[in-house]
Amino acid sequence: MSVIIAPSVLSCDFANVQRDVEMINISDADWFHVDVMDGVFVPNISFGFPVIKAIKKHAKKPLDVHIMIENPDDYVTQFKEAGTDILTVHYEACRHLHRTIQNIKANGMQAGVALNPHTPVSVLVDVIKDLDLVLIMSVNPGFGGQKFITNAIEKVKQAAELIKRTGSNAKIEVDGGVNLETGKLLIEAGANALVAGSFVFGSDNPTETISKLKQL
Repeated sequence: MSVIIAPSVLSCDFANVQRDVEMINISDADWFHVDVMDGVFVPNISFGFPVIKAIKKHAKKPLDVHIMIENPDDYVTQFKEAGTDILTVHYEACRHLHRTIQNIKANGMQAGVALNPHTPVSVLVDVIKDLDLVLIMSVNPGFGGQKFITNAIEKVKQAAELIKRTGSNAKIEVDGGVNLETGKLLIEAGANALVAGSFVFGSDNPTETISKLKQL
C-alpha cells in the first residue's frame, strides 16, 4: 500500500483557500491535514470551526484534523459537526486519554493521538489498540517550516514495533519538516502517512510535489 499524503492547509494561501482545496482535490493527495491551534497549548493561533466547515464544503477527501488545544474533550462534538473525519488530540493535553478516544469514536470519527518530540511512544501502550492513528511530531507544534527533528525516525520505528506487538491497526503519521529526503527515511522506518505543508505549498508546482511524495 502506498503512503498516505496529507497536505497541511495551514500552509495554503488563506486569500485563496478554495483554490488550494481544489488543487488538493485533483492531486494525488489522500487527506486534507487541518491544524487547529488555540494560542494556549501552543504559542500560535490558526483557525476554528467556520474555516473547517468552509474547507469541508469543497473537499472531496477526508479531513484529518489535528487539534493542538487545551481541553479537547469540550469540542469533540463540534469538530464532528464541522466535518472532521479523523480527529487527533495531543497526549499532553488529555488528562483522561482513554475517555477522550472513546468520545471521538462515539462521535463517529477515527481517533488519533499526537506525541510531542519529548514524549516517548511508550505512553501509548495501554491505548494503542483503540487508536486509528498515531501522529509523531517531528517538529515542536505551533508553526510551519521548522527543521526536522531526526529522532522522529527512531520514534516511528518504536511505534511500528508497538503496533505490531499489540496487533493494533493504527496508522503512523508524521508531521513536521517532511520533504522527499526525510519522507523516504520515515517510510522506511514504518510511517504510513506524511503531512507536508510548506514543502508542498512553497514549491513551484504543488501538484507535482504531492505526486513525488506519493511515489516515495
